[in-house]
Amino acid sequence: MASRGKTETSKLKQNLEEQLDRLMQQLQDLEECREELDTDEYEETKKETLEQLSEFNDSLKKIMSGNMTLVDELSGMQLAIQAAISQAFKTPEVIRLFAKKQPGQLRTRLAEMDRDLMVGKLERDLYTQQKVEILTALRKLGEKLTADDEAFLSANAGAILSQFEKVSTDLVVAKK
Repeated sequence: MASRGKTETSKLKQNLEEQLDRLMQQLQDLEECREELDTDEYEETKKETLEQLSEFNDSLKKIMSGNMTLVDELSGMQLAIQAAISQAFKTPEVIRLFAKKQPGQLRTRLAEMDRDLMVGKLERDLYTQQKVEILTALRKLGEKLTADDEAFLSANAGAILSQFEKVSTDLVVAKK
């Protein structure tokens, strides 16, 4: 009997991760197909997806307030959803890696972006945006940033990421 709660907790966590993956994939697919959609269709679909994320976030809040065994696992997902809703992160892949607490893959993505920038495969503006997102995610995951990364972040972080920093700090305060 004692393992039953653990099994159900594990299954619930798996289902929540799958739902988050589905919503993040939906956002990524939408961005990739943006050119194929007319502006109204793109905006409506994005709005619907963000509404679904918001509803998912509300569900997580309810679960977290009533089930303390899931609080730590769900907090990361909630931060990722908050980032998407506040549009602090524009890159669904970064949101997904952040939600799954995968700093190694975030660092790999950063190295790939550095390479792509050098060979001209990635525009400087997109590189800057995504690097700021990844560095912010790494910082929130408790990873140590180099002095160069900290300087890059300070020079390039905008108001939207500041908003995400505030949201995530509010969540940490609310947990105490």
